Amino acid sequence: MLNISDIMQTVNMIDHQHLDIRTITLGISLHDCADSDIKKCAEKIYTKICKKAENLVSTGCEIEKEYGIPIINKRISVTPIAQVAAACENNDYSIIGHALDNAAKNCGVNFIGGFSALVHKGFTNADLNLINSIPKTLSETELVCSSVNVATTKAGINMDAVALMGRIIKQTAELTAENDGIGCAKLVVFANAVEDNPFMAGAFHGEGEPECVINVGVSGPGVVYKALQDVRGKSFDIVAETVKRTAFRITRMGQMVANAASERLGIPFGVVDLSLAPTPAQGDSVARILEEMGLETCGAHGTTAALALLNDAVKKGGVMASGHVGGLSGAFIPVSEDEGMIAAVEKGVLNIEKLEAMTCVCSVGLDMIAVPGDTSAEILSAIIADEAAIGVINSKTTAVRIIPAPHKNFGDTVEFGGLLGAAPVMKVNQAKSSDFIRRGGRIPAPIHSLKN
Repeated sequence: MLNISDIMQTVNMIDHQHLDIRTITLGISLHDCADSDIKKCAEKIYTKICKKAENLVSTGCEIEKEYGIPIINKRISVTPIAQVAAACENNDYSIIGHALDNAAKNCGVNFIGGFSALVHKGFTNADLNLINSIPKTLSETELVCSSVNVATTKAGINMDAVALMGRIIKQTAELTAENDGIGCAKLVVFANAVEDNPFMAGAFHGEGEPECVINVGVSGPGVVYKALQDVRGKSFDIVAETVKRTAFRITRMGQMVANAASERLGIPFGVVDLSLAPTPAQGDSVARILEEMGLETCGAHGTTAALALLNDAVKKGGVMASGHVGGLSGAFIPVSEDEGMIAAVEKGVLNIEKLEAMTCVCSVGLDMIAVPGDTSAEILSAIIADEAAIGVINSKTTAVRIIPAPHKNFGDTVEFGGLLGAAPVMKVNQAKSSDFIRRGGRIPAPIHSLKN
């Protein structure tokens, strides 16, 4: 049973260490909105979302005020639209994208996720319609987020999808060029995507989920950073134990908020996602946590080992605190959203190759990385393929959220504002991967996928 007095001990963390509920995300099934007429389908989607989520924001604000816990975002995730729109005769799914955007604005949420397709083993016609509609949709909407799952450990890597997504990312960047390619900041390419992730831009309401569900994402890099300052110079055993204890307290707070939201909205509670998700604010950085362990700069040799310890300890502490820890739960390393990561890139210590190595042991992957606008679609696809391979071989979720910033070069900066922050444009290896990407087909699943 949750002990509210334990949770209230985190007041100092909230006031001084950037501890917050990063998001309450309401998942909504849209399967019953299917219709051969895409306009009717869009109308059904808009109506259902507005009905189911009408009290989400107000309830979040009530809980925030009552408990004194900041709830930064209220969000919605929906059934992958490629599945819902499969019956539609029109192949331009941006019509549905606009319905999602309008519903999100009506409900007052920050983002809505689920303009998505799962194509790890192949494409349906609806999947292709959805993917081809991504650039237009993300350029014409404000709050819609999109994701495509191109690989799983069981299925291997769909290299046709990988090649296609490189081109889609380029098109999306070009259509949002006046805003530094911001459309790409709302587009994630996954391997082993999870069904209950409350974090954007990759959230969608999975097949195994109920009609509606409440998932909560908690974040506290600043709290972990402060806790490690108190054990400076101590052994890694003490470091790991300190992170675990801190993660336990953070997760208990998330569990309390999740239960309160579930009860007041009359919607089942799903999971608490304990992910150390940084922000551009000083003192709210995963990079600074790694440096507190003894690294001069994030990206120095030893960074991957430090991140592995952090990610594991966060998960262990979270699992002890809640019976339903899910989503991604670990440490995120988005460059543009972490002031310490930005500083490391600007010093020339942290590069894409080191970030790729770090993704082997953290929660997601190459996240919010800006690269020169003239980076080819094939190179973007090759970066996706490398990250998907890490996910498939290691049976973990990996992802790529990369922005080929139009008219920008290595050393320039892109500005997105808010939680998306600002990112230095990183150098990309320009050796060609074109022939590799053009082969197509599937990279087979690894032998350890045969566990039945």
